[in-house]
Formats: sequence, structure tokens, C-alpha cells
Amino acid sequence: MGAAAASGPDQRLKIVSEMADNARTHRRYAGFAPLVALAILSVVAPARDATAQSRQAYLNRQRAIEEEVRDQLDRDLPADQKVNIDWGGWYNSWIFLYDDGIESSRTERRNDFRLWAGMTLDEGAHELYARGRLSFIDWNHGDSYDRDEDDIEGPYLERGYYKFDLRKAIKAYQNRNIDENFTFKIGRDLVEFGTGYALSLPLEHILLTAEVAKFEVTGLIGRSIGHIDDIENSRPNGSMDRNFFGVQARYLGWEKHEPFVYVLWNDDQAGETPPIPFQNFTYDSFYVGLGSRGELLKNLRYTTEWVFEHGDSYGHLRSRTKDDINAWAFDVALEYLTQWPLKPRFVGEYMFASGDPDRIGSPTNSLYGNMRGDDTSFVGFGYRDTGLSFAPTLSNVHVWRAGASIVPFERIEWLDKLELGTDWFLYHKNRRRGAVSDPTADEQSGFLGWEMDYFANWRLTSDLALTTRYGIFFPGEAFSDRTTRTFFMSGVTWSF
Repeated sequence: MGAAAASGPDQRLKIVSEMADNARTHRRYAGFAPLVALAILSVVAPARDATAQSRQAYLNRQRAIEEEVRDQLDRDLPADQKVNIDWGGWYNSWIFLYDDGIESSRTERRNDFRLWAGMTLDEGAHELYARGRLSFIDWNHGDSYDRDEDDIEGPYLERGYYKFDLRKAIKAYQNRNIDENFTFKIGRDLVEFGTGYALSLPLEHILLTAEVAKFEVTGLIGRSIGHIDDIENSRPNGSMDRNFFGVQARYLGWEKHEPFVYVLWNDDQAGETPPIPFQNFTYDSFYVGLGSRGELLKNLRYTTEWVFEHGDSYGHLRSRTKDDINAWAFDVALEYLTQWPLKPRFVGEYMFASGDPDRIGSPTNSLYGNMRGDDTSFVGFGYRDTGLSFAPTLSNVHVWRAGASIVPFERIEWLDKLELGTDWFLYHKNRRRGAVSDPTADEQSGFLGWEMDYFANWRLTSDLALTTRYGIFFPGEAFSDRTTRTFFMSGVTWSF
């Protein structure tokens, strides 16, 4: 994915780009790099930092689209036969038209093609799955976040794993049932801890899960995938290179509630090329999370998660001494599925992630990040829907969300799979002086604004689905430019 344009003048960005090109071309002058970098850091760093931050909303939107089709992509394989082999594919075509606060109009077309194959052996005791992806991205001239207006991503392995299930193996081989269970999984797949607030990422990993005495205990050893963009946007190379280790315990003894607790370590392994003198970017964090999911009343579902973050990070222009991380985050969501005509569904959610008042340039980056004292800005690796147009990262922010949807033509056969809905968002800073992920929020005010999104999902056939999204963001007092921003997306998914 390309880098976003900066919030500063175009000429400054052009100078920054040319300096980066020259640095790569004339590496024989590397001995002068520290002096040159120190002299121009006050110009280059803010521009590049704003560029990287602007791109974060774009990445969040792309993740939202991935979540839109994830249920279809991650289908379960049948395990009712000794050997079952299945395969298929998806083709997704999307068009995006939006105003990101920097450019009043951007147009992107994206085409994703996926092929998958799966095999289960011995009634599900062994499972093999692989899915490849190839994407074609096309921007209108001048709209791209980098110089690639026509880009190809892939082909690469998006998912691929082997899984062993002890309970199913004993059932298949010995024809007896056991209460306990043990599963072993190795490969590349999505990994979530809790409800996914601190960790929801595709990882190359080993996952060990044991079910004993109504407890499910999971151990994780994982590594990030190279092509995924990092949360640290000011580091020159930009790609994620992190190790993850964690243990999670869930209690399965209650019929309508599933509490959990976990610990998770993030070990930053990425370097920077070229290096920036007097600046280190390593961000090592440790998370303790607890929460629950379940049903409060009939048809009223809930999820909640508390996350406490500790660790150490490098602040602005620090390469030797680290700052302690002391941050936290919270989420609670309610979903009511009615039995009424038109199948109305109601959703309410509150999301919080702590901020740092002296992070004046970025809530997640080292460069122009924490200036002094403890780093109290929450930085996680999870996912939540924070809107389409504004799409902030969960750091230094309060987000309130309210939504509803209906199936208006449930009695008309060819329209009975059409769902219409809306989501409304309200945004506020945790620390009004601190930065948020959108660099155009340039005023020291807490009120970020509000947004209304509308959507239509229509499954025409079992193999063909249409999706349309429209969002409008109304900037608040935290923005000097309060021009309304719009976002429109439409796409088709064909599966075979």
C-alpha cells in the first residue's frame, strides 16, 4: 500500500522525496549523513511523519474491507468424511472515492483475486488449508499516496496452516469421546486474543491450545508477516518485523458468558534503513488483558475488554535512553438481534485508548512522539470499526458508536438478502494537547468531530454479493480545516 501525502505544502514533500532519492543514490557520502540529517531533521521529519500518519486512515479502511469479506474467506471445512478435499476462490472488485482532508478527491480501484484449497483427514483430526492472493491497484492520476499509480501486490500466501485436533483423532482412531482436548496449529493465519482489541493480526505462528476442567488455555509463539505495514510509521523502512508471545485462558463453564484473561509480549525486531542519527524506533510492549463475551438477555449479546499496556519505547530524538510505557484501553459493545419483522439489529459500542499530552506529532510514532516522562499513549495491534471517512487509530481517543440495520424486503424472494444500515460515530481526544492519528487535527482541542456511515449489503445469489458504503465526517474544533469529508465505496464479491 502506498504512503499518504503529507499535511504540509507539496513543495516541502517534493524536497523530502528528492533528498531520500539522493541519499539512496549517493551512498558514498554516508560519512556526511549524521551532519546532514541533523541539519535538515526539523524539515524532513515533520513532513515524513505527517505523510506516514495520513496513510494510517487509508490502512484502517483497507482493514475494514478485509473484515467485510472475512467470514466468507475463512469458511469452515467439512469434517464428516475420512478424507475431504475442497477448493475454491473469490474475486473482489472495489472502487473508492473520498476526501481525506489533504486531497479533496481521491479515486482508487482495487481488484483482489484469491484461490484456496483445504483438506481434512480422519474426520477432522488433521486439517490443511492454504489461500493465495493477488491484488491489482489502480489510482487516478495524481491520487496515489506514493508514485505507484498502478500497482500489483502479490502473489503471496495469505493463509496457510496445518492443524491437529486430539479429540477428533481419538474419535476417529479409537471411536471414543473425551472431555479434554489438545490442538496444535502451525502456519500463517489470523490470530486474536480476547475480543481482538490488543491483538488481531495475521501471523506466522505456532498455537497450542488445551481444554481441561472447563478452561481453555492457549499459548502463542508468532512473528509478523513482512508485507504488513507497521504501527511505527516514522521508521524509514516501514514494514512490520515483530515477535509475539502470549498466553490466554478462557473459562467455558458458564452457558452464556465466556470470561478471559491473557498476557501478551511484543518484541520489536525491525531496524531502519537508512538510519536516522540520534533516533531509535524500537517499541517493545507488554499487555495484560481481561474481559468477557456472551449474552446478557435473550438476543442481547455483549463483548468487553480491558487492556493494560507496559513496556519501553524511544521518545523523540532518543537513541540511548528509553521511556516507560504506562497506558490502557477499554471497549464495551452491545448487539441486540430482534425477532421483529424486517429483522432490525441494533449495535452500541464505546472504545477508549489512552493518550499522552506531550505527543504533539503522533500518538504511535517515535519521531515527534513522546517528548518527556512516561509514554502514556496506548498502541495496540488489534482492530475495531472506527468509521470509514475519519477512521482513526485507537490511540488518544474516545469513540462512541451507535448503529442499526434492517432487511426491508424479507418477503420478496430476490430482495430478501438485502440489508440496509447505518453507523454513527462521535470522536473525542483523551488528551486534548496530544496528537491523534490524523495529522490534520492540528488544534489543541478535545472535540474531533462526528461521522455518519450508511451501508447496503445485498447477496444476489449464493456466489454473488454487492456492498456499498457511504460515510460523511464532520470535523470538530480539533481541526483548523472543518470542511466536511466524504467517503464512498462500492464492491462486488464473486465466489466459486
